[in-house]
Amino acid sequence: MKTKFLTLFLLISGISIAQTGGNNAFPFLNLAYDAKSAALGNDFITGYGDELNMGIKNPSLLNSRMNKDLSVNQALFAGGINYGMFNYGFNVSEEATMATYIKYVSYGTFERTSVNGLSEGEFSPIEMIAGAGYGHTLNERLSVGANANIIYSQLETYNSLGASIDLAGTIKDEDKGYMVTAMVKNFGYQFTTYLRNNNRAQLPVELQLAGSYKLAHAPFRLSILAHNLNRWDITYNDPNLQPTIDPLTGDSIPVQRAGFFEKLGHHFTYQVEVLVTKNIHLRTAFDYHLRKELALESRPGASGFSFGIGLNFSKFSLDYGFAMYSRSGFNNILTLSSNLSKWRK
Repeated sequence: MKTKFLTLFLLISGISIAQTGGNNAFPFLNLAYDAKSAALGNDFITGYGDELNMGIKNPSLLNSRMNKDLSVNQALFAGGINYGMFNYGFNVSEEATMATYIKYVSYGTFERTSVNGLSEGEFSPIEMIAGAGYGHTLNERLSVGANANIIYSQLETYNSLGASIDLAGTIKDEDKGYMVTAMVKNFGYQFTTYLRNNNRAQLPVELQLAGSYKLAHAPFRLSILAHNLNRWDITYNDPNLQPTIDPLTGDSIPVQRAGFFEKLGHHFTYQVEVLVTKNIHLRTAFDYHLRKELALESRPGASGFSFGIGLNFSKFSLDYGFAMYSRSGFNNILTLSSNLSKWRK
């Protein structure tokens, strides 16, 4: 019975990365832990500015504007799962900024039963990430950064411990409104496995490349993200599909597989931010891979799309993100952020 529970939890954890998951340890590393990232397609890594969550998503974006920033993030995921993140940023020097953060995923309360169906109490599985990020501004156009994470997963009586790092570099020109960034995330090691004799699993290592451009005379910031660049074919091929026979000609009809352009399209997420005013930002994104992997064939709806809004007040900001996975699954995230220095008289 315990093995069945473990399989269930690993399946739930892997929902965030669609069919590219399932073979890696700690897939919850890839969740969008802040509202802005969720609204902009989960992986938004070109958000340079004073938002600490962007610096944690991409450590090369950490900069002196994030000094004394504090942020609280809370999500309500499909199936009653909730997760969130708490973080704080501070300057080490004029060129260097650090951030500390804790991320968690709670799956609620489950009933433990024996093989005969007898109740043996309850348990509450949880997974956590404790990390720190460091960003260094080399000059006005170039910055680099790294995150270091300790990862812990407890699923009923099964436990696993690991560590990972993220490495990133960014080239930007704020006057011209463009930015290009590259990032390798989730490079790490699983120290202990859930079952004593199991082989250690690889972490969901991923190479990303992204660019953004703020239109000079319009309130639009356009971004494009290329993800999973370390793996060419991220489409899903059903192993149960077999060639069929044409009833009229008797010819064999092969199973249709994704071609070059279909495989290429799965690697891109398109992101748009509308800067309505200084205090109101609207956001939307489209992830083609997510749509193709999770949408229901008969009723795809808005699968793969995400939306959000950011409201900036004098002493704090409030962000909301909404992501559609399928008609049976969606995600809501709220983010409350503030710079502590603004509260001083």
